[in-house]
Amino acid sequence: MDKLKQKFHEKASALRSEIRALIKEHGAKSVGEVSLGQVFGGARGIKTMTWETSALDPNEGIRFRGYTIPELREKLPKAPGGKEPLPEGLFWLMLVDEIPTQEDVQWLSDEWEKRATIPQHTYDMLEALPDDTHPMTQFTLGIASMQYDSVFAKRYAEGMSKLDYWDPTYEDSMNLIARLPKLAAYIYRRVYHDGNHIEANLNLDWAANYAHMLGIDNPDFTSLMRLYLTIHADHEGGNASAHTAHLVNSTLADVYLSYSGAMNSLAGPLHGLANQEVIKWIFEMTKSLGTTQPTKDQIAQYVQDTLNNGRVIPGYGHAVLRKPDPRFTAQKTFAEEYIKDDDYVNIVWNLFEVVPPILQGLGKVKNPWPNVDAHSGALLVHYGLKEYGYYTVLFGVSRALGVLAASCWSRAIGLPLERPKSVTSKWIKEFIAAS
Repeated sequence: MDKLKQKFHEKASALRSEIRALIKEHGAKSVGEVSLGQVFGGARGIKTMTWETSALDPNEGIRFRGYTIPELREKLPKAPGGKEPLPEGLFWLMLVDEIPTQEDVQWLSDEWEKRATIPQHTYDMLEALPDDTHPMTQFTLGIASMQYDSVFAKRYAEGMSKLDYWDPTYEDSMNLIARLPKLAAYIYRRVYHDGNHIEANLNLDWAANYAHMLGIDNPDFTSLMRLYLTIHADHEGGNASAHTAHLVNSTLADVYLSYSGAMNSLAGPLHGLANQEVIKWIFEMTKSLGTTQPTKDQIAQYVQDTLNNGRVIPGYGHAVLRKPDPRFTAQKTFAEEYIKDDDYVNIVWNLFEVVPPILQGLGKVKNPWPNVDAHSGALLVHYGLKEYGYYTVLFGVSRALGVLAASCWSRAIGLPLERPKSVTSKWIKEFIAAS
């Protein structure tokens, strides 16, 4: 048993026992009431699940095992000479609740290199698709196609104890995370570069190798990828993609199937596809205004026109957050250090000044502040990754770190099949009449 797996097993076994005792003693206690508005409103804010790897506060933003994004940028190990945290370190933290050493992170990076081989049938399946199939469709299909190799599925078919479910889940998670950059880069080069693929460089870390296989060997872009893949990794369990993975995995479907389902959720415009919509909207604005250096007054008028046409301002607002997204702030800080002057970055910063007051003036917007999607596109465009139809795949590679770490915990502590109770509109009318 490898050292990370052993450490996870020890911590998960202890927590599993603790949770069983807690439920036995306190399981009947109420943790809140559900309103009819929540019943009809997509279960917004209802506390019905546990998620070990991160928590989201409306004012403070995301915390990974209690650490804020600025703290992660300071404390997590970095590549030699680098300033941004290595995503390997965040996965280690989320899985076992410990800041890893430089040696730990190097071990994990080497371990993922060993596991990164993609089966030939996955490439064959992708090549059978039309070249212009959306990258997210190719990504979800590619993930599902690798289910053939699922350790969990094979061991379940052979018969194994429930107490051992975590073990093959860990193996599948490690294998899938290892493969995702190569799969994602293959799709990018297939769709946008005529299938001229770039071989992996096994001397690079997980994020740097992904940047290399995309074909952008700029050291600053490599730093961006390390930051990007870290800050997009998790956002507690209630968001659509994480919750989809949790639901599917609760049926004891393996992580290939559950994460493929999660990526179908991420591909929706109300979730991960929003990062594509932001830069697309900015491109439309600059084309309409005839300049990539619009004034704040021009931007304000375009924002107002967008709202008057019944559209939202992409990249603004969040289901939970009530202040600027710390992930937006982290990207802004990166741009301030690495990018001295860029038209699209400056537009993002001007939008940050212009949009919130306009939305606040409407009187009905709960959160007028930018979310993570508001900035990422401008940074990617700066380094030459202009194909915004691909941006959600980048998001999907990152999100695997948190979701699959959480999946290991779900199986280790024995979380059950998720099965909420639904009611009909007739039942609700009768309930109101009787109350």
